[in-house]
Amino acid sequence: MSTVAVARRPQAVLADVVSNTLLADVVLVTGAAALVGVLAQLSIHLAFTPVPITGQTLGVLLAGSALGWRRASLAMSLYVVAGVAGVPWFTGHSHGYPMATFGYLLGFILAGSLVGFLASRGNDRNVIRAALSMVAGELVIYAIAVPWLAFDLHVSLANALTLGMTPFIAGDLIKAGVAGLALPSAWRLVDRVTKK
Repeated sequence: MSTVAVARRPQAVLADVVSNTLLADVVLVTGAAALVGVLAQLSIHLAFTPVPITGQTLGVLLAGSALGWRRASLAMSLYVVAGVAGVPWFTGHSHGYPMATFGYLLGFILAGSLVGFLASRGNDRNVIRAALSMVAGELVIYAIAVPWLAFDLHVSLANALTLGMTPFIAGDLIKAGVAGLALPSAWRLVDRVTKK
């Protein structure tokens, strides 16, 4: 299938423009996992919580939307499994089971899948719909991470919200906005290139 035909298909995600082989899919999935690992190193540790501010969620949102739900779920699963197995690409080049923050990692898999699914429905082509998709992805992460944090730290859900969500809302809205602008911009570039 030609690049032009893929770019004009309503269900296509950005990865479909460049990927039509298994090898290309493997490279995209591995590259997306590595991107999240690189962005995990952009971190700020806060004294009052075991949850750092990181760039990971931006990587999850971008990868999910660009890859579509199947590739995104594989990429985020690879990120989590490889990190637990010993690849030092969690925050601060850590690896292994990160206990309190493991819920965020599980949330990455679901969030990547959700934003990928929404992108396959065309939500990544419009800034407002793309940003709303990214916010939905962030909410999925918190829906898994906050209860996990409460369980792991033996604190109430309200306290876990204070430790694991409230301090990060503004930054996550900025990340959702950046990702929400990036995807429609990338599609405009693809459209411009494919029309030549």
